[in-house]
Amino acid sequence: MTTPNKTKDFTKAPEFRLLIIAVAVFAFMAVLSPDRFLSPQNLTSMAFQFPEFAILALAMTITMMTGGIDLSVVGVSNLSAVIAAIILTHFATPEMAAGQSAMWLGLAAAAALCIGAIAGLINGSLIAFFGLPPILATLGSGLVFTGFAIAMTGGSAVMGFPEAVAWLGNERLLGIPVPLIVFALLAFGLHLLLTRTAFGLRVTMFGANPLAALYAAVDINRMLLKVYVIAGMFASIAGLVIMSRANSAKADYGSSYLLLAVLIAVLGGVNPYGGYGRVVGVVLAVLSMQFLSSGLNMLQVSNFARELIWGVLLIFVMVINTNGLTGFRSALSKPTKSS
Repeated sequence: MTTPNKTKDFTKAPEFRLLIIAVAVFAFMAVLSPDRFLSPQNLTSMAFQFPEFAILALAMTITMMTGGIDLSVVGVSNLSAVIAAIILTHFATPEMAAGQSAMWLGLAAAAALCIGAIAGLINGSLIAFFGLPPILATLGSGLVFTGFAIAMTGGSAVMGFPEAVAWLGNERLLGIPVPLIVFALLAFGLHLLLTRTAFGLRVTMFGANPLAALYAAVDINRMLLKVYVIAGMFASIAGLVIMSRANSAKADYGSSYLLLAVLIAVLGGVNPYGGYGRVVGVVLAVLSMQFLSSGLNMLQVSNFARELIWGVLLIFVMVINTNGLTGFRSALSKPTKSS
C-alpha cells in the first residue's frame, strides 16, 4: 500500500520534473547534433566545464535555503584565486621540484579557503548583526571583493604557476575528471549537512518560518554566520578550480556565472523565500544547463543570446514557482456569482 503512494509523491516532486527536463534537453541536443554532442570529446569537455559554476550554485543554494542570497560568490571566487595566484607566483616557480610546488599549492589553497571564510563572515555579520537585506549586503560586498582583486592585480591576469596547479582543473583520477570529483564530494557533503544534521534542520526551519525558529531557541545569528561562511568557502573552491583550468587568475573571470548560479538554484527547486531545497534538484538543474549550454555552443549561439535565454528562463521559472499552476487552478475553480 505504501509503494504506490511513494511513487505518486515522487512523480509530483520538483526533482522528478527536473529529471524529465534533463533527459529531454539531453535527447533534444543529441538529436540536433548526434555526432558532435554525443562524441566522447564533448562529453568529457562538459564534465570538466560545469563544476566551475556548479560549485557556485551549491553556495547559492545554502544561502537561499535561509531566504537569503549571496551575490558576492563570483567576487569571492576571483579574490580567493588572486590571493592563491599571488602566493604561487611569489614563492613557487615553474622550475621548482614537485614536492616543493605541491607544498606551496597546499598553502595557497588554504589561504584561498581562509579568504572565502572571511568573506562569508563579513557577509553573515552584515546580515545577522547589522540587519542588512542579504541581496544588498552581498551585492555591495561582492563589489568590494572585486575591487580588492583589481587593486592587487591592476586588472591583469596573474599567471606563471608550477605544473601541479593544473592538476585540479585539467587532470583525471581513475579516469574521472578531477573537477567532477570535487563537485560530487561537495554536493554529497552539502546534502548530508542539510538533511542529516541539526544545523541543516535549523537552516530549513529558519527559512520556512523565522518566527518559529526564534521561538524554538535557534541561535539565528550564529546559524547565518555559518551559512555564509560555508558559501564563501564553496566560492573559494570554485575559484581554485577556475584558476587551475585557466592556468591564471583574474578579477573578472566567470562574470556570467552569477546569473547561472542563481538560475540553477531556482531551477533546481530551491525556494527563493527559504525553507525548501534539495541538492539532487540542484545537480539535475546543473546537468540540464550544461546540456543546454553545450548544445547552444554547437548551434553557434552567441554569448549575449545565451544570457538572454538564461534570463528569460530564470523569470519564467520564478513565475511558475511563485504563482504556480496551483494558484492558477484555484483561481479557475473559484465559484462565480450568479447574475
